[in-house]
Amino acid sequence: MPEFFRLQLLPPSVNVIELNLPETVDAVEFDRMNESMLLLIDGKTSQPWVLDFASVSYMGSSMLGMVVNVRQRIKSAGGKLVLCGMSPRLVEIFRMCSMERLFTIVKTKNDAVRVLGRS
Repeated sequence: MPEFFRLQLLPPSVNVIELNLPETVDAVEFDRMNESMLLLIDGKTSQPWVLDFASVSYMGSSMLGMVVNVRQRIKSAGGKLVLCGMSPRLVEIFRMCSMERLFTIVKTKNDAVRVLGRS
């Protein structure tokens, strides 16, 4: 399976998932990726998290749903999630789906870490 994301730990204890998603993913790849993502955050959902979209140009409905599921798991455990690195195209996709209301979205990874440090 291709590497769709990478975990990085930034000070002060912020978990950053750098996403590298293709424009299309088949059902089998999506299921594996979704399961891997949930396993990655499992047991650490009360911590601060960043999803970095700098290497993502497009997301379909399945991927958007996965991001909402990740948000819900983190939020339910009292954790915080910030999105960053979104291209104008991706920001527009989030706006068209009214998803920008669900997330804190900032420009850069450093901005995300700064926002999480204040919360």
